[in-house]
Parts: sequence; C-alpha cells; structure tokens
Amino acid sequence: MRTEQGQEQIAIDGKTLRHSFDGERHTALHSITAWSKSQGLVLSQLKSSGKKNENASVIDMLNLLNIKGALISADAMNTQKKIVDKIVAKKADYILCVKANHKKLRDEISAYFHKVKRENPEFIETYDEVDSGHGRIEERTYRQLRLSEWIKEAEQWSNIQTVIEVERTRHIKGKKVQQETLYYISSLTPDAKKVGNAIRSHWEVENKVHWVLDVTFKEDDSRIRTGDGAENVAIIRRFALNLARLHPQKNSMRGKLKQAGWSDGFRSALIFGQN
Repeated sequence: MRTEQGQEQIAIDGKTLRHSFDGERHTALHSITAWSKSQGLVLSQLKSSGKKNENASVIDMLNLLNIKGALISADAMNTQKKIVDKIVAKKADYILCVKANHKKLRDEISAYFHKVKRENPEFIETYDEVDSGHGRIEERTYRQLRLSEWIKEAEQWSNIQTVIEVERTRHIKGKKVQQETLYYISSLTPDAKKVGNAIRSHWEVENKVHWVLDVTFKEDDSRIRTGDGAENVAIIRRFALNLARLHPQKNSMRGKLKQAGWSDGFRSALIFGQN
C-alpha cells in the first residue's frame, strides 16, 4: 500500500470510554481504532471484550483491513508474536515497541546497542531531531541496527529485520531534564529517518483521534451505557470526525462542528461532501 508520501502507515491503538460502565451489568467500552496516517482518517473501530483481551481484537481488525504493503505500528501492549505473524502473513511491515512485557528481548536489544556503540559505532544508522514549544524542548535520537544472531529472542519474531533504540531528552522550563530510552523491533530495513517519522506518527492516533474525541466530542464524559448504545454512538462520533476532516475548509474541528450546528448549508456540505 503506497501513497504519494510513500508507504502507508496504519496506527492501531485502544481506548476505554471511561463512563460507559454500568456497575456489574456492563464493563466500560474498550475499542480498537485503526488510523490512516496519509489520509488522516479512522479506518476502522472494533469493540474489544476488555483491555486485557485487546490483542485478539487487534488480530480481528487486521483480518478485516487490506494492509498489504502498509506499515503497521502499535504500542507495547500489542507487541505480540501472533499479531506479528498476522501482519507478515498479510504482506505488511511492522514497527512495534518492546517494553517489560518482553523483558528478555528488550534487555538483549539494549545490550546489543551498548556493544555496537562501543565496538562498531559506524554500523548504527542514526537520525536526530529537535522540537520546541510551550516552554519545552525535546531532543530525540533514533538508532537502528540490522538484526544480529546475538539477539536470541529475535528468532521467535516473524520477518524481524532491525532493532531500534530511541533516546528522548525533554528540557522543561523550570523543571528537571527528563530522559527515557525505548526499544522497538521492525521488519523495515535500515532507514533511521523513516523509522523516526513512523514512531512519531504513531501517536497521531492519540493526538488526532482520541484527544479530539475527548476534548471536542466530549466522548469521555458520555454516560450512555445501556445495551449497545455506547458502542453505536462511538461509531457515529468517529464517522462524524472523518466527515469533518474530509471537508476542505481550513478550520479547527471545534469550529467546523459549531458551524455545522448553525448552518444547514454547511452541515449538508459536511455530510454529503459538497464544497
């Protein structure tokens, strides 16, 4: 799956609708969202039986989508061998975070980077970037290495080609410097800039979907909880989000929704795709 910007990226992430629980009768709605980086649209939403069962729902979603040729990104919770097997079987690439749920793999990747930095730093593909704003400066260094037999745990992951180390340093005005190091596995060949862009782009599903749903659509404040009501209305919200994003007018999401409420003509333009 290619776009004018290159390989399509599909970010997959889960979200719990906080106020949709109803005592012992209904647990809070947890759903999985697939987000298209190039289109800026929600591709799919699928109800999960709970946050602990999110992995099975991600596999169901991958079965529904045409992901051939795309790059799939997900958080550490969904860094699972069955999910990787499904992505590879459908001829797609992946970039997935590795945290404490795969501690041995994470520790081997960390040790491998330490070894190569000390002995053969020229083998490391590196990309640096700096962002600033709101009294904060964030520096990020992405390092990517081809897979080595030295990482024994990698043998269990389908089509793994490279491992990635990300160092983030945040300088916040009036506060201490914050530092963290994260590790990733990927089927991509070495291209640290592409990898860095993909890792950053993954969080668009949080910033451009989940945050907008909570702040603009007030999703987290919704107390709809009877039957399938919470799920049905969540689908409608995402449909409305897509319609508003597709409209060419350069305006904020909040502004578009207000204008749609005031103007029959603008509302029709959003719904029916008119300019």
